[in-house]
Amino acid sequence: MSDDLEPAIRQLFDATNRGDSDAFLDAFAADGVVDDWGRTFTGHTEIAGWNARENIGVNSHIDVTGVTRDGDAIKVGVAVSGDGYNGGGAFTFTMAGDKIARMVITG
Repeated sequence: MSDDLEPAIRQLFDATNRGDSDAFLDAFAADGVVDDWGRTFTGHTEIAGWNARENIGVNSHIDVTGVTRDGDAIKVGVAVSGDGYNGGGAFTFTMAGDKIARMVITG
């Protein structure tokens, strides 16, 4: 995994790959947001539901393919496999201190 990642972002991908929902949620700020192609999930409860339906709940495995930064935005190219979506994409993160404030999923 890239050394260019903030620890919380690395934690999110590592937790996904080992199926650890608690560690996945812990990567987010309490009021963190997941924006999955315009569907927005705010706070740990909503993010946990999204995770169970769309991420760890479908055995996702995420490989990082690249990292770029633009100001406060950290864009991570990914290759996703599992029992749900399979293919490439990008996650754009903004941080709140040492936690993820927002994760936007796009192609």
